Amino acid sequence: MLSNVTDLKASPVTTLSFENTEIAFRHATNFELKRAYWLFRIINVNFLVKIGPPVTNFAIKIGLPIKGIIKSTIFKHFCGGETITECDNTIKKLYAGGVGTILDYSIEGEDDESVFDNTRDEIIRTIVRASGDKAVPITVFKVTGVGRFSLLEKLDEGLELTIVEQEEWKKVQARVLAICEKAYKTSIPVMIDAEETWIQKTIDLLALNMMARFNKQKAIVYNTYQMYRHDKLESIKQDYSQAVAGSFILGAKIVRGAYMEKERKRADEKGYPSPIQPNKEATDIDYNNALRFCIDHVDGIAIVAGTHNEDSCRLLADLLNEKHVDPKNPHIYFSQLLGMSDNLSFNLANADYNVAKYVPYGPIKAVLPYLFRRAQENTAIAGQMSRELGLIVKEKKRRESTVV
Repeated sequence: MLSNVTDLKASPVTTLSFENTEIAFRHATNFELKRAYWLFRIINVNFLVKIGPPVTNFAIKIGLPIKGIIKSTIFKHFCGGETITECDNTIKKLYAGGVGTILDYSIEGEDDESVFDNTRDEIIRTIVRASGDKAVPITVFKVTGVGRFSLLEKLDEGLELTIVEQEEWKKVQARVLAICEKAYKTSIPVMIDAEETWIQKTIDLLALNMMARFNKQKAIVYNTYQMYRHDKLESIKQDYSQAVAGSFILGAKIVRGAYMEKERKRADEKGYPSPIQPNKEATDIDYNNALRFCIDHVDGIAIVAGTHNEDSCRLLADLLNEKHVDPKNPHIYFSQLLGMSDNLSFNLANADYNVAKYVPYGPIKAVLPYLFRRAQENTAIAGQMSRELGLIVKEKKRRESTVV
């Protein structure tokens, strides 16, 4: 029976340590460590993060040579490259430390049918790249990468579509089907990312339909559950019941969430109850109870625990130990973002857990919205940047002390 409270620090079962910076930064050269130090110092300054997007976009618009600066700094740290091939070096470096890669084609905000077709084809290329390579164990895509946001919004609201929109929706479904079918044929899992609540119902339905079709023997398709929503723990339970009834495996990527401020603002402006948890503690409790529920049903649920929270990572490791679940069970993955929380990723991998990092890639200008959003999100997480900086400083000092 699930507990309604969370006491993560009491009597840990594992001896897992996230303080070993030698393991955490073994893949990073001294130059890369120094670059990370200055990047996180800049990101830690909220003012610079806020003015960064408009200043950068303006500089690009008037033709200032800022692209090269971005590519050699923030892009180099948080992204694998502009193409799949350019990501090869990052893939190799991560895998040398036991960490897999999730190739994430991070194009956002497009609104053209030809772009949607191109994105579908690119996502399929990531699946082909992953096929037969243990260094790339999982793939991912967003439905808004292959379909128009406002169309999904209209579907979520239950509004009647025009004949043209009905045809457009069929194309979106066909693109999602093509991606999931390729994942099935190559036996490479694919995650469908979560998005804003006002298009999420449509995405959830698509994801469950794909699971019912392709997850009969193995978890191929995963949906994403944002636990900063107060209804998502219950969603996981309901979807698991549906999976049991339909004889398929539920694939669940569990995250805290990425659209909190936007969600609260929209709810306030439109006068409906906020879908967001009342506070961070409530989010943490639901996140950790979701882990407990999934491990209690690990034969029928495959999870990717997307988290930079040390307590949640330790809890999941403890649960696997308590339930005698093999750390290499293919139904369990830990996941973090490239360029962040290396102390979690590499120490978990060193302890023989399944770990994969999101490696965003794409043309620099197209990936900028992703980079700026990540920077803004992380400055909003209390202590996150200070924690990153502290670990980098610790490793720099350790290296300096070992120089003869």
